[in-house]
Order: sequence, then C-alpha cells, then structure tokens
Amino acid sequence: MAQWRLVTEPFHGEFVRLTLGSGADAGVATLAFSRPPVNALNRALQEELRHASVAIATDPKVRVVILTGGDAVFAAGADVREFAAWDAHIARDESGPLQSAFDAVAAIPVPVIAQMSGYALGGGMELAMCADIRIADTTVVMGQPEILLALIPGAGGTQRLTRLVGPSRAKELVFTGRHVAAPEALALGLVNEVVEPGDLGERVTKTAQRLARHSQSALRAAKRTIDAGADVTLREGLHMERTAFAALFAGTDVLRAIQSFFDNGPGKVDFRERGDEQ
Repeated sequence: MAQWRLVTEPFHGEFVRLTLGSGADAGVATLAFSRPPVNALNRALQEELRHASVAIATDPKVRVVILTGGDAVFAAGADVREFAAWDAHIARDESGPLQSAFDAVAAIPVPVIAQMSGYALGGGMELAMCADIRIADTTVVMGQPEILLALIPGAGGTQRLTRLVGPSRAKELVFTGRHVAAPEALALGLVNEVVEPGDLGERVTKTAQRLARHSQSALRAAKRTIDAGADVTLREGLHMERTAFAALFAGTDVLRAIQSFFDNGPGKVDFRERGDEQ
C-alpha cells in the first residue's frame, strides 16, 4: 500500500484518486474510485477507500466530500471471484476489514455526497449508504442481491438500509434481492434526488459548493449529533443536541453569521473567506 498523504497533496492510488478543489470548489474534496468495468469492490480498493477516508478526516481544509465511481457506474458490488476460495473462517476474517473500510467512509466528519450513476448493487449500495446525501441520475439501479448467492449483506446493508427505509422495506429488499430503478429509489428514500445524466455532475458540484460555504463547526456538529442520535433514546439524543447547540456559542462563527444576517440577510456569509473554527 502506498503512503497516503493529506488531501492537500493530490494522490493517485491504484484504484482511488483523492483531490481537493480550489476557487469556487475550495474545500470540496473528490474521492473517486475506478476499477473497470464495473468498479467491483475488491480488497485492495476497499483498503484504499479506508486510507483515503482517514486522510480526509485529518485534513482541516476539507469541508465537503464528493464520492463517485464515475459517469457510467457507481459500484456493481463486491468482487465475487474473491468469494470462491472462502470458508467460514476466511469470511469472518475478511468481513472485518470490509466493514472497517466502509465505516471509515461513514466516519468522515464532514458532509459526504455520493454521486451515483448506473449500478449501485450489493457492496456498491452499502458504500453509497455511508454517504450523508445521495444524488443520482436516471440510470441508477440499486439493490442488495446477496440473497441470490445464498448470502446476506456483509458491509452494513442489513443495518444502514434498515435505518434508512425502515425494517419492513429493508427486509423486502434483502429477502428478494431485486433491483430498484431511479424513480422507486427516490420514492423509498434510497436517494435524495434524481436528475438527468447530463445534469448530475453540475448538480452535485453546486450542492457541494453550497455546503462548503457553511460554518464547519456547525456542519460537523450537525453530522456528529444526527449520527450519534440514531443509536440512543430520544431523551439522550435531545441532551446531545442541546449540548452541541450550546457549545457553538463558545466560538466566533455564530457571531459572524448573526452580524452577516443583520447586514446582508440570511446565508450570505462564506466561511471559507477567513477560515472558521473546527
């Protein structure tokens, strides 16, 4: 494995490319993975995703991440050829690093936007669910087809899918292994938005640019509180929210935003201009 650098030094791995934008895209990192023809998520690609996610998490210049498999396909799933030599012991050993890689993506402390075209199946769908926002074009096809191999999802599909769409719909999708096209994916909440293929890149970029303008201390607090709140009681979650809300007043971002509100109206301050608090 090559030595990963921070995102401020663009890096090309064997399967993963990690870059940080400038100008209008300042603060927007692109985590692009490519393993033609269908971006099958083999062990090497998984490890590069994990290392890249850790690098992103330690770089304060990263404000938003775009996760993409390219224009034709997001990821058609795990590399099934690797399964052929597995037994129960190997599967247990291999599933740990797989979940660790996807957990690292989910643990990125800033907003992650999945840019999705074509197949997002099995591990591809599980990877997409690690993002905070999923924007797809009309060619997207999603699903958890592991049951067709006499398996179940092993990289978070039974858990993140349930939290995303509820247990009944998650069970139906996992039990049948069926494919879900773009309109149904939107209706189920598997994706946040569906656009025409030619508009996808621009739509994702504009969303990322908009988020990059916001206070990083507020964005990070929002993501941290929402994620942590999903695993606790409502009372505990409300306590975490109140604590995080109050803590933001200890910094200067709130004062800048309030002054800008009075001077220029809501949402006009760009926190990239003078930097913000972490």
